[in-house]
Amino acid sequence: MMKLADLIDEHQEELAILESLDSGKLFHHNKVMDIPGAANSVRYYAGAADKIHGETMKCSGEFQGYTLKEPIGVVGHIIPWNFPSIMFFAKVAPALAAGCTMIVKPAEQTPLTALYYANLAKEAGIPDGVLNVVTGFGSTAGAALCSHMNVDAISFTGSTEVGRLIMEASARSNLKPVSLELGGKSPLIIFNDADVNMAINVAKQAIFYNKGEICIAGSRVFVHEGIYDEFIKKITESLKDWVVGDPFDSNVNQGPQVDKKQFEKILQYIEYGKRDGATLLTGGKPCGKNGYFIEPTIFTDVKEDMVIARDEIFGPVMSLMKFKTIEEVIEKANNTIYGLAAGIITNDLNIANRVSRSIRAGIIWINCYTVFDQDCPYGGYKMSGFGRDLGLHALEKYLQEKTVITPIYGSPWL
Repeated sequence: MMKLADLIDEHQEELAILESLDSGKLFHHNKVMDIPGAANSVRYYAGAADKIHGETMKCSGEFQGYTLKEPIGVVGHIIPWNFPSIMFFAKVAPALAAGCTMIVKPAEQTPLTALYYANLAKEAGIPDGVLNVVTGFGSTAGAALCSHMNVDAISFTGSTEVGRLIMEASARSNLKPVSLELGGKSPLIIFNDADVNMAINVAKQAIFYNKGEICIAGSRVFVHEGIYDEFIKKITESLKDWVVGDPFDSNVNQGPQVDKKQFEKILQYIEYGKRDGATLLTGGKPCGKNGYFIEPTIFTDVKEDMVIARDEIFGPVMSLMKFKTIEEVIEKANNTIYGLAAGIITNDLNIANRVSRSIRAGIIWINCYTVFDQDCPYGGYKMSGFGRDLGLHALEKYLQEKTVITPIYGSPWL
């Protein structure tokens, strides 16, 4: 695994190029963040591989017990198209450390880096048959993995709709364990004691990063009424310098959406927002005549029952809403079927503690957003799924626990 991480570093340029060509992600982000992050993930779990151990139990009577943590077996990983490299190793690295063999099914939109990683794994000395990449569509290749009687577990990141299908396939086949990281409609809450300029930077990062194609996107932004007007004025002004264009241009802030289907879906949601009575503050149109580029879009006067406030859009579309009290905004933040993430912007520690404990979500960011670390587990509540990626917690879904009990003869103590 350490050799594989070194090879990823050596081929950083090629991998970053492939990622941009496949997905429209910014090349300089891939080179500085995603590809090094993939290598770091492999190193992190390589360090954990020899630290997996069970427990010793003192049984009643003349017996002793201990537990073994054994590899769960053959794992099927189904990864999304928005962060192909990061998600590949968020799943593959802990499964390798746990001693599993695996089949990775990358998204049909972005298979290139997965195939490249399989080649590097072979070069690194990972035995044939341990790490396998099979390309194909979800309805065929993905469905075959989920229903196969010899696949022992499935780890999936993607839509809630497909997550349901995977659970059904597990139930109909061999009851294989399933871990799901699904959709989100995450709230970002900005209180009136916040630094407005900092809050604007965080809000833009939360929704426009990776052209909004990120499951933890802070797409519902709640701003306290005391700073609401100032926030609207300043965020509108700040987007005048936002550059949408070629992902290989280092001056660009936002590349194209992943494909025509996603491009058209986002534009349709923008039309829903207009139809339902939200006010289009800025953006809302394609950029240029060629490619799948969309302007960063902000709606105000958004009501909780509007489609753009309920559905995961997976694009650069922010819904701005006003609030007055802590109680009100907690209720509104939790008024969603999802529970993946949330952000809180405040200088009041009491507010930060109260709100972070009140929101039903798997990860809460205070005065920041989209901050991940190899050591911090990541996953959702409610219909955002279950199971955790990242951190030592991720190892658990690739292990199963066995209890061994033996008699003790002639021991001087029990």
